[in-house]
Amino acid sequence: MADKTYLDWPFFDARHAALEQALDTWASANLAPTHGRDVDGACRALVRQLGAGGWLDHAVGAIDTRAICLIRETLARHDGLADFAFAMQGLGSGAISLFGSAANKERYLARVARGEAIAAFALSEPEAGSDVAAMQCAAVRDGDEYVIDGEKTWISNGGIADFYVVFARTGEAPGARGISAFIVDADTPGLSVAERIEVIAPHPLARLRFDSCRVPASQRLGEAGQGFKVAMATLDVFRTSVAAAALGFARRAFDEAIAHASTRKMFGQTLADFQLTQAKLAEMATGIDAAALLTYRAAWQRDQGRKVTKEAAMAKMTATETAQKVIDAALQMFGGMGVVSEHPVERLYREIRALRIYEGATEVQQLIIARELLREAAPAADGKA
Repeated sequence: MADKTYLDWPFFDARHAALEQALDTWASANLAPTHGRDVDGACRALVRQLGAGGWLDHAVGAIDTRAICLIRETLARHDGLADFAFAMQGLGSGAISLFGSAANKERYLARVARGEAIAAFALSEPEAGSDVAAMQCAAVRDGDEYVIDGEKTWISNGGIADFYVVFARTGEAPGARGISAFIVDADTPGLSVAERIEVIAPHPLARLRFDSCRVPASQRLGEAGQGFKVAMATLDVFRTSVAAAALGFARRAFDEAIAHASTRKMFGQTLADFQLTQAKLAEMATGIDAAALLTYRAAWQRDQGRKVTKEAAMAKMTATETAQKVIDAALQMFGGMGVVSEHPVERLYREIRALRIYEGATEVQQLIIARELLREAAPAADGKA
């Protein structure tokens, strides 16, 4: 039985605990994490399921960060691909929720919430991952349209998305200040899937190519040159939710470890009777709680309208690194069983690895945290001078 006492923490309202309980019940009845080889088909089916269940309503429109985090944590505990399907609907449409015109919102968000349109977020490039300012994909204004040329890569939902939120250099200023964001429908002439990418925890992933791809200016999100702001505001919400997904993976691994250690017979006693096992379980539980506190602090602060760039980075870094350690320890307790394909901890071992990289690798989170700390310290230093 998963520990739910964290739902009593003051970060949450009663509605959040009710949401988690309802989703946990639904997930237990509807999700099975063995998807076979047709990952695209499984992902499409999960988006439809989540839409029909009403869960995607929480991914669009007015954003409740704590609700998004609780949903991701709960789905991740049950099924990593279901978490991915939910998260990408939110990330792919998040910029529309935050910056879209009334017409954009009406055209896309309801379909995303119903699971009828699959969304994607296209920021990374072959030579511009964490360094967004190095972006080369360009959009040139031509009357009432923009013409986009370039490539995007590591795009989740690439190849199955119905539309992409694409970031391209429009040249209003050097570096990150000269980027704009656009909604590009998947069937737009000039947009093609250049390559499908396979990774250790399978999900739809692709490299996209834009060749004189024309997009109406009305599909731009926010003002010209504000694309970096659009991207960072969206990531501030969903970077915290990556931490929540890592928590879900860690909690599932911990539950599996506790159950196994309590029943595995070894040298006339159970695995749990050994002090080495007890020490490891204590470390795992403490790490999970520490990561959860950082995660839901960031989610709560964001819902209070506060800037959470530093707090979201702390949460993402701590939760993903902790989850990797917890899952590795759980797998070690299972011994040979832990590396059998499709065993729960084997799946978790593959699922967690990417979370330490995407939406900003751990090292990038360290840079973000340090940058924010130094920025906060600067006024005090100036005052002393």
